[in-house]
Amino acid sequence: RLIVVVGGHSRNIGKTSVLCGILAGLPELNWTAIKITQYGHHHCSRDDEACHCFDPKEPVAITQEPSPDPRNDSGRYLVAGASRSFWLKTPTGHLASGLALLREVVVTSKNVIIESNSLLGFLRPDLYVMVVDGAVADFKASATRFFDRASMVVPTSTAPLAWPEIPPSLLADRRILPALAPDYSSRQLVETIRAHYLKLSLPSAD
Repeated sequence: RLIVVVGGHSRNIGKTSVLCGILAGLPELNWTAIKITQYGHHHCSRDDEACHCFDPKEPVAITQEPSPDPRNDSGRYLVAGASRSFWLKTPTGHLASGLALLREVVVTSKNVIIESNSLLGFLRPDLYVMVVDGAVADFKASATRFFDRASMVVPTSTAPLAWPEIPPSLLADRRILPALAPDYSSRQLVETIRAHYLKLSLPSAD
C-alpha cells in the first residue's frame, strides 16, 4: 500500500488541484483520497472563514463523499478519478482524536492520498508532496515544521522560491517538480510517484 501526503505552505496555492492531478495521472492505483480539516470556533483553520464543519453531536467525524462534485474538495477527488473519497473533520489541535477513524479507512484501501500537513506529526508516509507558490509569503507553522521531510517540492507558479522560514540549503536539497497553474499537472511528478509505487510493489528479497 502506497501512502502519499500532499501538503502546502499556505492556503489557495493549488494543493487540491495538484492532488487531483496526481489522481488523474495514476487512476490505475485505485486511490482512496482523504481531505483533513481542522476547525475551531465555527471557522475552518484552512481559511478562517465561516463554515459548517462543527457538529456538536460528532465533533470528530469522517464521511464518505457519495458522488463526484466539483464544488467541494472531496467531490473533486472523485471527479479526478479517485475510487473513494473521504472527509475527516476534527477540532483544531485534536487531530489525534481522529486517527482511529482515519486508520479504519486506510486499512481498507489499496493506495491512499491525503491532503494535510499536520498529519505528518502522527504518520510517516511513503511520500510527502509539498506544494508551494513563491509568490505567497505566508508560511504555515506546520509546513515549516515538516518541510525537511518533503520528498519533493511542487511549485505552482514561476515565482522564485525564497522564504525567511526556510534555509536556502534545505530547499536546495529537495527535488523540484513544478505543476504550474492553471493546469496544476506534472508528468514528472506523476512518473516519480509511479516509480516509487512500482519499487514498493517489488517482492522482498527475504
